[in-house]
Amino acid sequence: MPLTEHELLYEINKDLPDVQHTGGENWTILHGDTLQLMSHFRPGSFDAVITDPPYASGGWKASEKGRTTNQKYSSMRPEKALPDFAGDQKDQRSWTHWCADWLGAAHDACKEGAVLVAFIDWRMRDCLYDAIQYGNWLPRGEIVWDKITSRPQKGRYRQQAEFAIWASKGALPMDRPVGCLPGVFRYANPQHRTHVTEKPLQLMKDIVQITVPGGRILDPFAGAGTTVLAAVQQGYEAVGIEVTDAYYKLGSDRVKFALDTAKTAGGS
Repeated sequence: MPLTEHELLYEINKDLPDVQHTGGENWTILHGDTLQLMSHFRPGSFDAVITDPPYASGGWKASEKGRTTNQKYSSMRPEKALPDFAGDQKDQRSWTHWCADWLGAAHDACKEGAVLVAFIDWRMRDCLYDAIQYGNWLPRGEIVWDKITSRPQKGRYRQQAEFAIWASKGALPMDRPVGCLPGVFRYANPQHRTHVTEKPLQLMKDIVQITVPGGRILDPFAGAGTTVLAAVQQGYEAVGIEVTDAYYKLGSDRVKFALDTAKTAGGS
């Protein structure tokens, strides 16, 4: 039976403060800092953490890392640029410590046997592996997102892939009711993005299927709401957290509109 937003919040809530949130059947997005909010979740509330955290990448030097997210990750003209997002200007050491903190909090909020999937680029990949282990997750490997196209640079290989490291909370029995999933996914970047680093919806629909059927998925960095939307459309429950004001509103509105539209179409 589908849970209302308030029922879902009640099930994950240990002593959650009065926080702004938007949701519907089987989903909610909370507005706030992910570390602060996850500390209020009941242990064992989630079957999976599937997320696309800030990479704090885009270069090696402090001056390169300190640029805005649009400057680092987008080629849109300033007048058409999407909102910048928070948390992307850390150096490698501080980023790794920060990731270890939120990954540890996410570990506590998950059930035994839960799965983690976290996207990353090639520059910060090793740091994320360290943080995953600091957070008590057991690394299982990585998957590849082939973006098919990318900006050509003469004399160089194309930067047309991103990666996701996946891990588990403890053992991962072979008899889990989950099928054999591919390790490489080929989808072009979304044409009309809501977020600077938005992932394709179909990619996330494929990724969330690592979760046990009917499970509950946490996305601590909800952004455009793609993971939340994909999870609900695939029959899961989903809780997202987003700290950036603009993306909390854009992501919540996007998920609500898509699910309401599908519900109306299904009932007509």
